Amino acid sequence: MISVHNLTKKYTGNTVLSIEQLEIKSGSSFGLVGNNGAGKTTLFSCLLDLIQPSTGYIQSDQVKVNESEEWKTYTSAFIDETFLIGYLTAEEYFYFIGELRGQNKADVDKLLAEFEDFFHGEILGQKKYLRDLSKGNQKKAGIVAALIGKPKVVVLDEPFANLDPTTQIRLKKIIKEMASDPEVTVLVSSHDLIHVTEVCERIVVLDKGEVVKDIMTSEATLKELEEHFNR
Repeated sequence: MISVHNLTKKYTGNTVLSIEQLEIKSGSSFGLVGNNGAGKTTLFSCLLDLIQPSTGYIQSDQVKVNESEEWKTYTSAFIDETFLIGYLTAEEYFYFIGELRGQNKADVDKLLAEFEDFFHGEILGQKKYLRDLSKGNQKKAGIVAALIGKPKVVVLDEPFANLDPTTQIRLKKIIKEMASDPEVTVLVSSHDLIHVTEVCERIVVLDKGEVVKDIMTSEATLKELEEHFNR
């Protein structure tokens, strides 16, 4: 379980995140939505110990993420292209991540074979550095790399952005398949209300860093979210 306790983040006196309590149960698909500046990426960055909160803390499986590295063994993420190593090819990057996750080349190749249609022949065998790929293809490489080693917690920030419709459809299927595993927790942030409603069983809305809605997804959820953002 992931739990947030009295978490705030301030920059030059401005509070960009303020969450008193939030719990995300294991084996769930959790969506985070909000306008630009709502605090979505800040929350994920605190969860991944990329930034330090001003107050409070986040626990992952009872471990404070800013005090221990135990959670890193079962957690993976793709936030943006800065997670990539631009001077590596896709294959080199995948094998590097595999080594970090205790996977050999055969293990990685087996996983990559499952994503041939997701890659559309544009990632593997291209002899291109990751920095030279399009934004969409960089994102595809980063997302798949986050799945190496069978992580129990997967964090994806705006995974649908820059992807073509075919790839978005495939990605939704990938996320749903991950979320069907009772041992895997998937956290997704997105500006796309339709996509996040389709893949997440629970959705939290952030506004100016605060939780303003916490919804279990139903047939009425999309309409409720649209009405909220149309005010």
